[in-house]
Amino acid sequence: MLLVENLSKGYDERLVVKDLNLSIKKGESFGLLGPNGAGKSTVISIISGLFSPNEGSVTVGGIDMLKNTKKAQQLIGVVPQEIALYPTMSAKENLMFWGRMYGLRGTQLQNRLNETLEIIGLTDRAKDKINEFSGGMKRRVNIGASILHNPQLLIMDEPTVGIDPQSRNHILETVKLLNDDGMTIIYTSHYMEEVQLLCERIGIMDHGQLIACGTIKELVDVVGNKTSAVLALKESIIEREKLESFLENRFPKSLVQVKEQEIIAFDREPQKILSDLIQATTEYGAKIATVEMLEPNLESVFLHLTGRNLRD
Repeated sequence: MLLVENLSKGYDERLVVKDLNLSIKKGESFGLLGPNGAGKSTVISIISGLFSPNEGSVTVGGIDMLKNTKKAQQLIGVVPQEIALYPTMSAKENLMFWGRMYGLRGTQLQNRLNETLEIIGLTDRAKDKINEFSGGMKRRVNIGASILHNPQLLIMDEPTVGIDPQSRNHILETVKLLNDDGMTIIYTSHYMEEVQLLCERIGIMDHGQLIACGTIKELVDVVGNKTSAVLALKESIIEREKLESFLENRFPKSLVQVKEQEIIAFDREPQKILSDLIQATTEYGAKIATVEMLEPNLESVFLHLTGRNLRD
C-alpha cells in the first residue's frame, strides 16, 4: 500500500528526515512512534503530499506521490492532530462539506454520510453544532471527515489527545473496525498502550531516522530479556556529560544511560548493580526521587533505543 524509499527532508541545511525507507502492506495497521522532534510529522506530511522531500520517493497504492500527487491523495485520508472543522456548522454540515470536497454527490454522498455518522457513533447528534460538542466528540467528527471517501490508507496523527476515556475507547474501537474492514492504517500516538492494542507492526523514529521496525515481539527481542532499572532524579542534570563520564568509570558504557532527569540501567539482572548505581549517583550529588524496575516491553524497547520515554 505504501512504499517510502531513501526519503530525506531538510530545512536550512538541517536534515529532519534522513534516508528513511519504509513499506506497509495493504490492510496492515502500522504504528509510528518517536519522541517529540523525531521527524514523524514531517514524514506524515510528505506521505500525504503536503511537503516534497529533498530526496527519495513515496508510492501510494502503486501511484507516485510526487508525479501524480492529486491521484495518489485520493487514496488517502488524514486525521490531523488539530481539529479541522467549522465550529458554527453542525456535524452533518461539516461532513457534507468535506464529502463534496472529495467529489461525492447526491445519493452516494448521502449514503456515505449516514454510514460515517454510524461509524463514529454520532447519528443522534448529526444536527448539533460542533462548538456544542466535547473534545472527544469533535475528534470523532474529525475522523468522520477523513473517511467519507472510504480511503485505502488512513493516517491518524495523535487522534486521542486530550479527550475523555469514553471517547478514547470509541475511537480505538473505530480504528479496529476500519482496519478489520481492510483499511490500511498508519497510527501515531504518545500512548504506548494504544499502539500495542491496534498495530501489527511498529516503527520507531529518532533524530529523523527509522531506527527499528517490526512486530512487538521482534522489537522486544532487540532488548532480549534485559530488565531496566530507572532512577528518577529530583532535579534535571545540568552537566549530563560529566555524570555520564563519572558513571562510565564504574559501569560498562552500554549498561547505563543518562537522560535529563533519569538514569537507566539495562541488564538481565539490574538489581545486582542497583545498590552500586544508587551509591554512585548519590556520590555524584544527584538526588534520587524514585527507583523503578521495568520488565522487557515496548516501553523499555523505546527507552533502550532512544534514551527517552515516548512522552518526552
